Amino acid sequence: MAKIKIKLTRSKIGKTERQKRTVEALGLRKIGQIVEKEDTPQIRGMVKKISHMVEVIE
Repeated sequence: MAKIKIKLTRSKIGKTERQKRTVEALGLRKIGQIVEKEDTPQIRGMVKKISHMVEVIE
């Protein structure tokens, strides 16, 4: 299956608890960190919920 790279571009400070947990569930900890995940509907949904905080590199 295809992979996507997800980069954290904005801080978790001041965000809702749900958004913070979503960022952590994707494995992101620091600004600028990039993780590689399988391109599944579940991962896409998580990225969509925090799209203002992350960047997707295809």
